[in-house]
Amino acid sequence: QVQLVESGGGLVQAGGSLRLSCVASGRTFSRYVMGWFRQAPGKEREFVAVVSWTGERTYYADSVKGRFTISRDNAKNTVYLQMNSLKPEDTAVYYCAADYNTRGRIGRTATDFGSWGQGTQVTVSS
Repeated sequence: QVQLVESGGGLVQAGGSLRLSCVASGRTFSRYVMGWFRQAPGKEREFVAVVSWTGERTYYADSVKGRFTISRDNAKNTVYLQMNSLKPEDTAVYYCAADYNTRGRIGRTATDFGSWGQGTQVTVSS
């Protein structure tokens, strides 16, 4: 399994921006579909964004579409989540997730992903 370490969370005012990073260990990063999920207190973990092996295909939750951008740098074993126009309802712990598969399947549910980071807190004040 790949080890994932997130960073970049913090406190920001509504309308501000943050960029999350997730660094993965291992030599087969390019064969992992990478995703971001989030979990607010008292709520289920929810899908935020996912990116294909090469970064050519991306998918987003409706709630973040147009504000968040997922990208990856396979040379650095890193996936990013650029978050703009943040809202208080974006407040959550954000988790990086990895799905190793050889078919290029792009999952969008938590059960599709076998490896998870420890999470990074994002707090958006109004």
